[in-house]
Amino acid sequence: MSDDEPDLELLALLRQHLQGKLNLNEEPETGVLEGAEYVYDNSIDVALDMRSCKNAAAVIYAQMQQKQFSLASWSDHELHPDRFDIGDEDTVAFVFTMDLLNFSFWSEKSGAERFAVEYRGKRWTGYWSLVAAMQRAIDEGIPITDPHFWQNEEECTLDVLKKVFRSCTDEEMPLLAERLACLREAGQVLYEKYQCHPINLVDAANGSAAGLVNILARDFKCFRDEHTFEGRRKPIRFLKRAQILVADLWACFEGEDYGEFRDIDKITMFADYRVPQILHNMGCLYYSPALDLAIRAKKDIPQGGSWEMQLRELLRREIAKQHPKTHINAILLDFFLYDTMKEMEDSGKEIVPHHQTRSIWY
Repeated sequence: MSDDEPDLELLALLRQHLQGKLNLNEEPETGVLEGAEYVYDNSIDVALDMRSCKNAAAVIYAQMQQKQFSLASWSDHELHPDRFDIGDEDTVAFVFTMDLLNFSFWSEKSGAERFAVEYRGKRWTGYWSLVAAMQRAIDEGIPITDPHFWQNEEECTLDVLKKVFRSCTDEEMPLLAERLACLREAGQVLYEKYQCHPINLVDAANGSAAGLVNILARDFKCFRDEHTFEGRRKPIRFLKRAQILVADLWACFEGEDYGEFRDIDKITMFADYRVPQILHNMGCLYYSPALDLAIRAKKDIPQGGSWEMQLRELLRREIAKQHPKTHINAILLDFFLYDTMKEMEDSGKEIVPHHQTRSIWY
């Protein structure tokens, strides 16, 4: 090799060493869309109806315009943190903790018997029960967002978590032991690599949404939502909670400061149980008879199985095609669909229940 020729092996090693810190030649990609396309192309139990997708895109766009749905809708909620009140560091810590524990809130009970958190005179269920419980814990002097606390096995115990997430009904919050394990692991990783604060983790992404998702998946097992599908060698990446952490930071900071990401549109819709439910209700998704029967009967859909993976992951592209001057990314679309499905559920208008899978991934 002459002095004028590059050392390709050395370049490859440098790229590997600097992964997640510097972009030498190209911007990072999460690989989520690639995996979703593979699942779509090889699915036999779930299918998309293109005509219904086009119609749904038009309806959703009109509803979002009517409700003036925007980034402000996230920050306006009474339970979400206000960065101007508590400061950037505490806000990032709150959002990180929130999405570290943001999974599996569906209840096996209904109505007044289901798990719920009472906070400031209101009863909160589902995702909001988590946020309400965190706010209540902070009011009570429990440092639930502090990684130092998570690592203290004498102070941060399962009994303490039961107190933090105590219900006003007889049903406990699901997967409390798994939530404690997530806190323990995250505390250790933050201590070893990020000076024990998630704000340094955000800084490490250098303003890249995809970069932050990849760092989370690389360094934290509890964010590494990857699974095999139909014999494919390369795992299918969903990365729901890693992506929603980026989305929540973007929404909370309204695209500025710790919410400023140059490639925010690389974040996809979040593969959970609410999005497939509303898309099915709108006629966009079709289920095979066996899967449809299992969902209607509220049977357990095993995590990582073929059915569950097909259910998790066009509307944004259709909206963008019809309304090119309107910036509606997958995050805003997901937030809107989730809120709409919850409203339908609360008013008794849901046609088909969501699929039931106990998992830390969503």
